[in-house]
Amino acid sequence: MTTTAALLTVTDATFAETVLTSDLPVLVEFTAGWCPPCRMIEPVLHELAAEQTGHLTVAQLDVDANPATAAAYQVLSMPTLMLFRNGAPIHTLVGARSKRRLLADLDGLF
Repeated sequence: MTTTAALLTVTDATFAETVLTSDLPVLVEFTAGWCPPCRMIEPVLHELAAEQTGHLTVAQLDVDANPATAAAYQVLSMPTLMLFRNGAPIHTLVGARSKRRLLADLDGLF
């Protein structure tokens, strides 16, 4: 697990420990290096991670390097944003979005 600002990078090996056992809700972006919309939403995720420290963890998982986790959650499109709470996915969003729209989509969920 590495940290870029407040945005975590998770892998197949660290996903369960970092996401499923977290005391905080975790927003995971399933991403890929070849995905332009993924690059578009990355600054939004960095801002959200920094602003929500202590309330929400934001993480990224590269689907090409970590196919087992992506397959386990049936992720087929990038970016897929999945909010986990208490070890379970509670909300899924597909596609890039503005910070305002992302916050509206997640309102009341974390």
